[in-house]
Amino acid sequence: MEVIPNAGRVVALTFDGGANAAALPSILRTLNQTGVRATFFLTGTWAAANPSAVAEIVAAGHRVGNHSMTHPNFTALSNALIADQLTGAQGAILAGGADPRPLFRFPSGDRDARTIAAVNSLGYVSVRWTVDTLGWKGTSGGISAQTVLDRALGGLQPGEIILMHLGSNPDDTTTLDADALPQIISRISQAGYGFTTLDALLG
Repeated sequence: MEVIPNAGRVVALTFDGGANAAALPSILRTLNQTGVRATFFLTGTWAAANPSAVAEIVAAGHRVGNHSMTHPNFTALSNALIADQLTGAQGAILAGGADPRPLFRFPSGDRDARTIAAVNSLGYVSVRWTVDTLGWKGTSGGISAQTVLDRALGGLQPGEIILMHLGSNPDDTTTLDADALPQIISRISQAGYGFTTLDALLG
């Protein structure tokens, strides 16, 4: 789903971790300073490479979800390979001290009826997003922290799910989502919204 149904005036900040953890310290610092809880979708490879970061995310009171083991396009995978992707990631995230169940986000949002059913059969609920800030494209992709802010605010509505990323852009090393995060939280708060984790979907 792309918004949290019947959520009222709350927004879910979500961060996908697959590349590196460059922006994580800044993101966690901002969330801590503002008292906002977020949801982090981690790949198994990311969790295996950054087990202490997984523990840090959970210790700070945030929610973790499953983002597959290696970030492939799921519509090209058999159901057996989909199961391998989810259970592999689940194991790596559990080893870091977090339980991702039942939240799952398809890599690149690549999904269809078959793959959604396969994920559901493994006990997971698939979560999309309302707005992708495109911060991951970096300055080399024509994006700025202002663009990130404008996109997040442009989609503002009850139950909005904002997609951001934990890693730096591989070409220009920018972390635009982290740079824009203090303003995103401030402006959304000023508009009379609160924040929630995606556990709100499961109520």
